[in-house]
Amino acid sequence: MRLSFPISARFFSTFVLGLLLQPVGFARERGPRVEVVCPSPPVPVKLANKQILVYELHVTNFDTAPLTLKRLEVFADAEQSQPLSIISGDALSAIMIEAGSMSATKDSRTIGPAKRTIIFMWIELAPDKRAPAVLLHRMVFAAGEPGGNAAETALEKFPVGVSQDAVPLLSSPFDGGIWLAGDGPSNDSDHRLSIVAVDGHIHIAQRFAIDWVKVGPNGDSHNGTARNENWWGYGEPIHSVADGEVTQVVDGILENTPRVLPTSTTLDNIAGNYVTVRIASNRYVTYAHLQSASIRVHLHDQVHRGDVLALLGNSGNATGPHLHFQVTDGNSLLQSEGVPFIFKKFTDLGPGSAFELDKHLSIPRENSIPGNNAVVEFTSPTEP
Repeated sequence: MRLSFPISARFFSTFVLGLLLQPVGFARERGPRVEVVCPSPPVPVKLANKQILVYELHVTNFDTAPLTLKRLEVFADAEQSQPLSIISGDALSAIMIEAGSMSATKDSRTIGPAKRTIIFMWIELAPDKRAPAVLLHRMVFAAGEPGGNAAETALEKFPVGVSQDAVPLLSSPFDGGIWLAGDGPSNDSDHRLSIVAVDGHIHIAQRFAIDWVKVGPNGDSHNGTARNENWWGYGEPIHSVADGEVTQVVDGILENTPRVLPTSTTLDNIAGNYVTVRIASNRYVTYAHLQSASIRVHLHDQVHRGDVLALLGNSGNATGPHLHFQVTDGNSLLQSEGVPFIFKKFTDLGPGSAFELDKHLSIPRENSIPGNNAVVEFTSPTEP
């Protein structure tokens, strides 16, 4: 039934009056005018002697003034007395990148009106600490131009669920030997920061990706750079790290000249020759930059842990022979989310920046993912 204007007006006045008469306990500050989204929940994974949670917070400013993030606090579950992490100042600037930018700047904490910033989160826990089911975030903002005296306002208890998915346990993809985990897991590697927009959606398929480069008897990746054959890893057999079904095969892309990028890189040739194997219902392993005409498997083949898939090459968006290795939650090189994995065992020989053949660390690791630019030694994939 349509209400007459006088009745409607009285109804509206009564509703407003009712709001004004609500007890003080019902009053709540509006808080910052932002939208916060976590596109991919973290999956806990062991790295060396710690457990890490890796994810992103996308923050969009819906205010008419700039908003500066002053402080970010992270709590485990409902425990509010002791935060897992408090990030502010330069440390916060370093993990905030405006959408469309390539890197963080000193002004990264300031989000302009109608702008989006991505916060790259990396939370570390003790290896024996139970991962929380939910991470709660407190984000303290100041409105107005940076350096002003604007009052602070906080977004309280923004929740991010922690995934309970199992982390795949993998064997070595190599016959053995010493390998550099180039651009491996860290919060500032090129792989970690590679947000790709395709078909109206954004993804970080390379969130935990590694560019594996073999270290030879001279302690370097090559013995002369002019030819692919001068690189120690070129032609190395690449083994399946788990049982599974082949779901993607691309071959026929020519090899690059070392130190020279291809002149035209597209979505179709960026990975060069590659193989993807589904090892679980939502876990896919991709082996990329393979040698042309070396792939030994076909679409829908069933492969077993240790089977040779192809030979290491220098195809696609690469400047030298290496194996690009990633695990994702979908059957797509780029349109999927990168997820963590662990290797059954390897020996950690320390960082590549300090590695010497006759002088290095030697730490056995089990059920761990390697760190960024770590030098590791693998045994054969068939060894227990």
